[in-house]
Amino acid sequence: MSSGLASAVQFAASLPGTVLLTLGQVLVVVCACFDMVRVLSVPRSHRRYVANTVFRTMAPPAILVTAIKVLIAAASGVWPDVTAGMFVLVVVTYRWYTDNDEDSWWKGKGKALGRRLMKLAALPPRTAPAAA
Repeated sequence: MSSGLASAVQFAASLPGTVLLTLGQVLVVVCACFDMVRVLSVPRSHRRYVANTVFRTMAPPAILVTAIKVLIAAASGVWPDVTAGMFVLVVVTYRWYTDNDEDSWWKGKGKALGRRLMKLAALPPRTAPAAA
């Protein structure tokens, strides 16, 4: 095991690491609950709109947290946790990539916000200095 992974495993076993991993796991559970609400709600309803918006917002951090947890479990050699974590990782990733025909905040205002941020982040064009 590399020294980076060994220090990550040691940090995960400490109190602050355990608290961070627990908060990350709570994020994953809340994301899964909102996905369940989205599936069970009436199509084109406000409840489904809110559930889809929350799920789409929380899915990328939930995927990241689950991947980190799986990496730490693999470095620790806890193979049942690796198996369960990979299952959760695949399920959340699959649900995030599929069922994207629903209306959410990200389809309207979110896209406009993204375009505006991309325009602001674009570097201004460089012009060549005038020839002397």
